[in-house]
Amino acid sequence: MDRLSPEARSRNMARIGSQDTTPELAVRRVVHAAGLRYRLHRRDLPGKPDLVFPGRRAVLFVHGCFWHGCTKCIDGTRRVQSNQQYWNPKITGNRERDARHAATLRADGWTVFTIWECETIDPKQLKRIVGRIKKLPSASRP
Repeated sequence: MDRLSPEARSRNMARIGSQDTTPELAVRRVVHAAGLRYRLHRRDLPGKPDLVFPGRRAVLFVHGCFWHGCTKCIDGTRRVQSNQQYWNPKITGNRERDARHAATLRADGWTVFTIWECETIDPKQLKRIVGRIKKLPSASRP
């Protein structure tokens, strides 16, 4: 049973943002400090990736563990106890949509990276991703 009224729950959920989240800002700081430049949330790409590296044809998604169903941590594997008939299909649908977007991007020649919220806590994980992005060849300019 939800402790909040439907109106209070609606207000609470409406305040949860999808951009400029704490994990995303942590990734952006590390990537920028490493000298990599990027574009944010390009709407013309499937899934509107969080960071886009156009010169390297790479995109990076920063996924929240709960919202995208991370299997690496407790936040992703824990399920809501109330209104399961809504939340379980919702999170499963998010995972399926993420997979479709990644497949479409790969088919279009993009390299797709995903970093989970739980991975942003560990600086080594962030540096590993940055290292992999830096290894990608840069597109030559005319």
